Amino acid sequence: MSQSPAHDLPGVSPQDERLLRDRLDELTELLLTVSHDIHRHPETRFDEVRASTLLTTTLTDHGFHVEKPLAGLTTAFLGRFDTGRPGPRVAVFCEYDALPDIGHGCGHNVIAAAGLGAALLTRELLDTAGLGGTLLVVGSPAEEGGGGKVPIIDAGVLEGVDAALMLHPSGENLSAMRTLSRASMQVTFTGRAAHAAVSPHEGVNALDAAVLTLNAIALLRQQVTPDVRIHAIVTDGGQAHNIIPERAVLDVSVRSEDPRVLLESLRPRVENCARGAALATGAEAEITHLDPPYLSIAPNPVLEQLVDDAYRRIGRVTEPHREEVYPGSTDMGNVSQVVPSIHPTIEIVPGLTMHSRRATELVGGEHGDRAVLDGALMLAMTAGALLRTPALVDLVKAEFTEGVRV
Repeated sequence: MSQSPAHDLPGVSPQDERLLRDRLDELTELLLTVSHDIHRHPETRFDEVRASTLLTTTLTDHGFHVEKPLAGLTTAFLGRFDTGRPGPRVAVFCEYDALPDIGHGCGHNVIAAAGLGAALLTRELLDTAGLGGTLLVVGSPAEEGGGGKVPIIDAGVLEGVDAALMLHPSGENLSAMRTLSRASMQVTFTGRAAHAAVSPHEGVNALDAAVLTLNAIALLRQQVTPDVRIHAIVTDGGQAHNIIPERAVLDVSVRSEDPRVLLESLRPRVENCARGAALATGAEAEITHLDPPYLSIAPNPVLEQLVDDAYRRIGRVTEPHREEVYPGSTDMGNVSQVVPSIHPTIEIVPGLTMHSRRATELVGGEHGDRAVLDGALMLAMTAGALLRTPALVDLVKAEFTEGVRV
């Protein structure tokens, strides 16, 4: 991870902080009600009708102009508060989809409520202090595998945005994190059915092609860099043990920190594992790319330092900067490739592993509540610093280089 720059960065003033804290006290009941409602009614990717409606209704009630649907996505939205005065253009992202079976084990109810809270707090600061600029709230569905931020990027929603902010629940407080890029594919092998005992020689075994692909991938793992992850499952392996399988299906995910390496080198090598297996067994292979690729988060040391300072002021201690990459992926990485972005984590309890039933329980209780309120304040202080001091935006942009689009 990049080290924070040696700048003495101005955050929000003590008066601004007091205003934000007082407004947070007034909004506490509302924000926790939103978090609890989303938590109690988990909706999986692209079906987040209740959560999206709850968030957009609340934004409208507080003076935001809301556009919905957005980028062709029914549950995506854009909330906008324009002061009518020149100034920075800052976007706060909300996620609100749940995981299948275990509900909000990734804590997106916390992300949604904290992002909403940050928007309402920052709007208060813009009004009271007479600041210029535009505040956007981007409701991005389907982070869990659907890549909802990619159509939003493609639709040009983020054009002109100076900085994009969001947070994510975790087992620790991090001012920024590195992630892996990820691409997913489905490989369907087609063979020829035959009686497995009477006439196996007349068949073409699609499952053999799938097994051979898995073995080829296993050998490929020796020839890749340490950050690479390749994982696959068999989702269809045949219909009966006495029939040569005429169809077999693999779902495969490939990850690497460098998005160009992923898309230009690693993914094609994995695809060739499948093509070679099909050639060897006589089967046919059809490769389908699943969902948009998720790109790694591009760091921005200036935003990181602003988050660090905000966390310190609200009494949360962040972990030291790390060189190792977190081996997960998020479509917020795609945003960070086109707009200066930050994706800090906020501790629910120390060492918590997300995507677990324990996480589902904790993010809906008092620990999740504290993360909602602290997260809203941290994001509002970060956004407020950018809007209060537009020169900070110049520093943010100086640390940004546009990266990969998919």
